[in-house]
Amino acid sequence: MPLIGSNPRADKRNVDHRRSQTYRSWLVSEILLVTLLAWTTGLFAVSSSLQSSYELPETRLFLDTAIAVVAAIVSVLASVRFLVDGRTLDLLVAAGFWSIALGTIAFGLVPILGGETLPPAAAWALVGARLLGAALIAVAPYTDGRLTTRRPALLAVGIGIAALLASAGMGLSTPQWGSTALSGELVEGSSVVLAASLLSILWLVALVGFALRYRRHGRDLDSWLCLSVTLAFFADLHLVLTPVVSSEFVLQGDFLRLIAFGLLLVGVWRAIADAEFGRAVADERARVAREIHDGLAQYLFAISTQVNMLETGAPLEEVLPRLKRASTSAQQEARFAVLALSSAGGSARFDSALRRYVEVLTADGELDVELDVDRAVRLAPDEQIEVFRIVQEGLGNARRHAGATQVEVEIAQRNGRRVVLVRDDGIGFDEETAANGQGLENMRLRADAIQGELNLSSAPGRGTAIEVVLRPT
Repeated sequence: MPLIGSNPRADKRNVDHRRSQTYRSWLVSEILLVTLLAWTTGLFAVSSSLQSSYELPETRLFLDTAIAVVAAIVSVLASVRFLVDGRTLDLLVAAGFWSIALGTIAFGLVPILGGETLPPAAAWALVGARLLGAALIAVAPYTDGRLTTRRPALLAVGIGIAALLASAGMGLSTPQWGSTALSGELVEGSSVVLAASLLSILWLVALVGFALRYRRHGRDLDSWLCLSVTLAFFADLHLVLTPVVSSEFVLQGDFLRLIAFGLLLVGVWRAIADAEFGRAVADERARVAREIHDGLAQYLFAISTQVNMLETGAPLEEVLPRLKRASTSAQQEARFAVLALSSAGGSARFDSALRRYVEVLTADGELDVELDVDRAVRLAPDEQIEVFRIVQEGLGNARRHAGATQVEVEIAQRNGRRVVLVRDDGIGFDEETAANGQGLENMRLRADAIQGELNLSSAPGRGTAIEVVLRPT
């Protein structure tokens, strides 16, 4: 069944078809990547000359530090997503990378800060932290729930992981199971092969889960997670083939692991940016819907009332002028709504959208608006929408409530700061008694949203001036 509208591109079947095409393109690229990595890993497996580790302690330190930093950043970004959306998937992803980051710092970096080599106990604790992180991430794509108590849940999970790793740290002096240490410093052998195999299995489970989610929902983040866990899977396969855990040696798989984490960082960052943009557009459209309800819908109701009066025999000479005024106002409100939607969706330039709004507002000759926009002033995307709304609110108040005949709107640079000014010649008001009005409160909230400072100046009979000093550039 087609969606609202006659455009065939709005048909749900076409939307599903485009999503299916995107998934197939992604699947082909994923298969090519897996094939390439599998071929190189197979070559690595059959060639004993390639199965070697390199004694590069400085490079090892750099890789572990980079992995810890990237894992910590990914954990923070995933936590932000969880606090906004409440998805258990984001909570588990954040917890998994928190375990990897904290474990790498506590067991991979801190024990060697004094120039020492990594003791076997710390090496096994590091492997355990990676296993815990991989297990949490592997479970994540198979959960679809949401939590309402977000901050307590995030805090509880973070404390729980920190407590587990702390208990592992306190047991560092305990002899480790089945390990073989060379010179008391190198951990290798069948136990490392088993741990690496478990890591590979967990990454494979995560890969299948995120691939299924991407096929089902088409979310960009799931495709990035698939890419990163694919690289992590092959990184730990390399560890199976060269089972060495040490602060002195670097394996080929370590570079794959670093690339995997870096790509995941890009993916999570993109996902948050897309979510914020989508949320901003949704908020703006919800606000426009409220404006239509409060403005256009009221005029349409008035038109309906006047038509009913005509049907009941009211004099035409009395009803017709009111009907004409209501229809004219409804047309004007409809134009305002269209302008608001075009600005909210980002399809119109800020200055042109603002000028069009002023033209519509002043078309009936009841208000004269002088608009002065300094072209040297640059507004960020988030500033454009909020400044547009502040100016819109100020002009609407001047027209509807202040009885103004002239309004000056200026966007300029003063004393090195960008300033937005809306000044009218209306009746003004007492600042103390009107300071808590909803319109003024909305403007203050919008100014706060872009780190701006709103100043209001008004007095009875002296008009109103609204000034917003924007954040430093």
